[in-house]
This record gives sequence, C-alpha cells and structure tokens, in this order.
Amino acid sequence: MSYIYELDAKYHKLHTWVRLEGELAVVGISDYAQQRLSDVMWVELPSVGAIVGQGEAVCYIESIKSSGEAYAPVSGEVVEVNSALATKPDLMNQDPYGQAWVAKLRPTHLEELAGLMGAEAYEAFVIEEEQTGGH
Repeated sequence: MSYIYELDAKYHKLHTWVRLEGELAVVGISDYAQQRLSDVMWVELPSVGAIVGQGEAVCYIESIKSSGEAYAPVSGEVVEVNSALATKPDLMNQDPYGQAWVAKLRPTHLEELAGLMGAEAYEAFVIEEEQTGGH
C-alpha cells in the first residue's frame, strides 16, 4: 500500500502526528492509521482544558472496520478541538494532515518531540510494521 507522509510533522509509533504551529502543537492521525481504519463514521473529541500525557488517549474513533483511541504524540493541555469532525468524521479519511486535525495542545514537555520520528523514519517504521504484521 502507498501512504502519504507530512514532511513537517513528527510521528508517534502509535500512528499519530504532531506539527508545531507557533506555541501550539496540532495533532492528528496518520494516513496509515486512517487507511487501516477505513471509513471513519464517528469521532469523540477531547474536552478543551483536558490534560493529556504523551501516549494517552486524545480522541476515540469509530469506523466501519474497527474502533479505538488515538493517542497524543506529546503531552499538553487541549486548547482547541476540531469541531468539524463531529459532523464530518470522514475528513479523517480525506485529509488526515489538513482539515482532519484532532486537537491543538499547549505542549508541556517540548523535549518529547526529540523522541518522535520524522517522515522518513516513520515511513520505514510503517514498512517494517506491515512486513512483521505488527499493530
């Protein structure tokens, strides 16, 4: 399969991405994750003001194939959510790095970014995961 990678993003091994925009960290799911989910039917967004730690659930996603949580690539306070996903959850399938961002966080531990993968490293990680059948 072929996947799209956002060059300006950093990736978590749990298939979420983060991109810094000023002082905020914009987070979402990767193209790999949205393709594995298939048709996204519903997204439960976090609450503004919620504090999430790196690797903790930042939203819940339900698709025709499966359901599960998307995990925060960095720790922070949720300062904005993408309310468009409540009425158009399929944006996750159409534009995972643009219109389908999940939340904007005020990051609390910027040093966590150093432990994330760039686009090339994440692409290699995805290829290896597909070859080994990992999740």
